[in-house]
Amino acid sequence: MMLHRLSSLFLLLLWSALCVAKPPLLQQADRFDAVSAKQGMVVTADSYASEAGLAVLQAGGNAVDAAVTIGFTLAVTLPRAGNIGGGGFMLLRSAADNQIVALDYREMAPNKSHRDMFLTNGTANSHLSRYTHLAAGVPGTVAGLALALESYGTLSLAEALAPAIKLAEEGFIVSPRLARGISERAFALQRHPSSQAIFFKADGAPYQAGEVFKQPELAKTLKLIAEKGTAAFYQGEIADLIVAEMQQHGGYITHEDLAQYRPVLREPIHGTYRGYDVYSMSPPSSGGIHIVQMLNILENFNLAQSGFGSATTMHIMAEAMKFAYADRAKFLGDTDFVSVPIAGLTNKAYAKTLAEKIDLNHVNEEVSAGNPVAYESTETTHFSVIDAAGNMVANTYTLNFSFGSGIVVTGAGFLLNNEMDDFSSKPNVPNAYGLLGDEANAIEPKKRMLSSMSPTLVLREEKPFLITGSPGGSQIITTTLQVIVNVIDHQMNIQTAVNSPRFHHQWQPNELKVEKGFSPDTLALLTAKGHQIKEQSAMGGAASILIDDETYYGAADPRRGGLAVGF
Repeated sequence: MMLHRLSSLFLLLLWSALCVAKPPLLQQADRFDAVSAKQGMVVTADSYASEAGLAVLQAGGNAVDAAVTIGFTLAVTLPRAGNIGGGGFMLLRSAADNQIVALDYREMAPNKSHRDMFLTNGTANSHLSRYTHLAAGVPGTVAGLALALESYGTLSLAEALAPAIKLAEEGFIVSPRLARGISERAFALQRHPSSQAIFFKADGAPYQAGEVFKQPELAKTLKLIAEKGTAAFYQGEIADLIVAEMQQHGGYITHEDLAQYRPVLREPIHGTYRGYDVYSMSPPSSGGIHIVQMLNILENFNLAQSGFGSATTMHIMAEAMKFAYADRAKFLGDTDFVSVPIAGLTNKAYAKTLAEKIDLNHVNEEVSAGNPVAYESTETTHFSVIDAAGNMVANTYTLNFSFGSGIVVTGAGFLLNNEMDDFSSKPNVPNAYGLLGDEANAIEPKKRMLSSMSPTLVLREEKPFLITGSPGGSQIITTTLQVIVNVIDHQMNIQTAVNSPRFHHQWQPNELKVEKGFSPDTLALLTAKGHQIKEQSAMGGAASILIDDETYYGAADPRRGGLAVGF
């Protein structure tokens, strides 16, 4: 995957297009046609990040170079989800050898963590796990992006950081979405002077759309990483600031925690669906396992015949979702700590036993975790990138909540995650997304909390076909599933596949959530089958690329804006 190295000077010239005088590029929210290109395609949730990634591709960088550049840029321009204080997952496909690698840079529990740390008198205390310094896991983004670049990219870390530094230092135009997000999360951000000082003006008012937003402390932090590498973050000046923040406010992250953090290269989850190869993220993400599990169940039904948006199709898919989420609650966790029956959960024979339990006329009231062991053979953001050679990247990373814990590290300018809430604070007590967990996802030192993030690559006859993934908490898995089904079963073009209304069932609570757009007649039929329908606002924000006849088609999701760009 090696390409020629780009000079820092050349890159800085490219970033001139991102100067503060230029308003954000037109968002894709009103587009009904995918963007097409032949040489490279980038789809992200932010126009600045999309343009930065495209500039790298146009200058000869590869997909990983562009992805890492995007990741750092989003930390500046999309602070509600883009981050250096959180973590995530990246799926990479090398065109040279057609190898697909899963990069795990999920946060880890600090060494002082213990299973009862969020219990007050035996009861789970959600405030502790979501809005305090205890909520932060050891961040993985900086180490993860650096490892991807070192292993598969051609740029230096300083070169990949250049646009992010420029945008943090010189500022950028606040988008309506960013302004709205700051106002919506003001209750969390205004609790902390360090956060108040960055996201609100001197008079206490939040930044408004159209204003210039500068982040000098974050620029300084990014410059330190550019100059001194990951050591600056995990062992140097930035680490000192993180630890000082923790010590002052009762957090658990120490110098030892930061120095010991390592991202991990893992084997991706692999399955097949109607002749396509599906690759997705392995644990501690639950996404890959359960996307493959649900596809295996759906393969027993003719969804093309029953049709998109029909009561039959939605019922079958909702029942498949319930089986998968029931298994998730019992079996899924960090495979470095617990044994997860991956082969059983992704086995087609096991899926067939679940498919046989689906009554086409009525909901299954007795859904619970199955026995996959019997089938063992012994406010997140997503972006997608492909280059001219066919190198593919699907990346999903997060702070957990929008703006994470709302806590900015004093003097460092970046937000801390609140990913510790993704552990099971107490067995069978739901987290912020209503997801249940058991012993497999209990809190332990150095353990990575379970995630729903599902960066996914699909190949057809060993050639690139689809790159997709989504934000959305517990709805990430079902959003990604529906994009795949819409393309393969319903033969939709990628923009239609992304735009189409979605639905979601996660077993508990026992309700079928639906977006607006489905026929009232369909919803009435689903109610008659026993589904408890609950209308919900936009689900997910899939950033997707479809590859067909050597043409790349990029689709940003109108639910969250963003931009698809190619050349």
